[in-house]
Amino acid sequence: MTASAGTAVFVLSLMSIPICYLFNSLIYSNSAEAFYFAGCTTVLILAISARFMLKKKTPVDPLFYVYAVYAFLSVVNLIIGLEQDNIIDGFVTFYLKVADPHINTAHGHMISYWDGCSHYLMYLLMIAAITWGDSYRAIGLYWVGSFLMRAIVYILGNAVGKYGTHVGPLFLLYLLYISVSVWACFRIFSQPSSRAVQLTSTEEAERKSLLHRPLDLLFIIYLIPAFAFCVFRGLIVLDCSGKWVQDYTQQYEPYLRDPSAYPKVQMLVSMLYSGPYYIITLYGLLVPGCEWMPDLTLVHSGALAQAQFSHIGASLHTRTPFSYRVPADSQPLFLLVNVLYAVVPQALCYRCHTQPAFFLRSTLAKKTE
Repeated sequence: MTASAGTAVFVLSLMSIPICYLFNSLIYSNSAEAFYFAGCTTVLILAISARFMLKKKTPVDPLFYVYAVYAFLSVVNLIIGLEQDNIIDGFVTFYLKVADPHINTAHGHMISYWDGCSHYLMYLLMIAAITWGDSYRAIGLYWVGSFLMRAIVYILGNAVGKYGTHVGPLFLLYLLYISVSVWACFRIFSQPSSRAVQLTSTEEAERKSLLHRPLDLLFIIYLIPAFAFCVFRGLIVLDCSGKWVQDYTQQYEPYLRDPSAYPKVQMLVSMLYSGPYYIITLYGLLVPGCEWMPDLTLVHSGALAQAQFSHIGASLHTRTPFSYRVPADSQPLFLLVNVLYAVVPQALCYRCHTQPAFFLRSTLAKKTE
C-alpha cells in the first residue's frame, strides 16, 4: 500500500525526532566513526522511505519539496523549544551549545515554538493543497507575511544587537534558508487567484454605504487606535523622553528596553510596516473595488500574528531578565491589549476572504477602464 505524498511528508517530518536523539547521543559518545555511520544511515533511511512512499504520482511542483524540508526542520525547531524549557532532554543538547546565541534568547525561543507549531501546520496544508491540485495561494500568502516579519527582525536584530559579534557559520545556513524562502514567496505570489463572485453580488456590495456595513465600520474604528498604538511603541524604542512613555514602559512593557535589540527592531519594523498598512486599509474599506485588499490582509495578518506571538511570549518568558518582564499586576491589561491587537487583523482577513464582493470590480467597470 502506497501512502499519499502528503502522508509521506508527515511521516518523514516525524522522523526528525529519533534522528535528533540519535545524533545527540552519538556526538556525546565522542565517536567520529559512529557519527559518520549515523549520518549515512539517516540519509539512506530517508531516501528509501521517500522512494517507497512517493513511487506513485510524485508532485511536480518544486514548492512541494521545499515545504517537505521545511516541515522536517519545523519539528526540529519544536524539539529545540521543548528542550530549552526542560520539558524533554537529550535531543538537541549538542546544538544548543554551539548554536547562534539568538536561539537562546526569549525572542528566539518563541520563534522555535512558532515555527514548530504554526509554520508546521501551514507547511502541511500547503503540501496537501499541492498534492490534491488545489490552490495554495491564500495559506501561502499568510506564510509569506510570517516569514518576512521573522526574517527581517532576525537579520536586523543580529546586526545591531548585542549578539551581532557572535554571527557564525549557522548564520550562513540561515541566509540559505532566506534565499530559498524568498524564491518561494515569489512563486506563491505568481499563483492565480481563485476568487469567483457573481457580478450582481459585486454591484450590490458596491452600492452599500458604510452605515449599511456595520462590521466594516467596526474595523475602521479599530484601525485608528491600532495605528496610534503601533506608532506609540515605535516612538518608545526610539527613546522618546516623555513621562507618559517612561511610565508605560515601566508598568506595562519593560521588554521594549531589553538590550538584545530584538524587541526594538520588532517595534520599528511593525511601525514602518503596520502603520502604512492601517492607512491603506482604511482606504480599502471606504472605497469599493480595491482588489488588492484580500491579499494584503493575508500578508499583514500572518506578519502580525508572528510578531505578537513572539513579543507576548518573550515579554513573559523566564529567559527574559526579571527587570524586563511584564509586572504581575499589569499582565491582564498587557494581554488584553496585545491579544486584541493580534486577533482583530485575523478577523479582518477572514472578512475580506469570505465576503470579497465589495473589494472586486465589476466586469463592466474593468471594460470601461
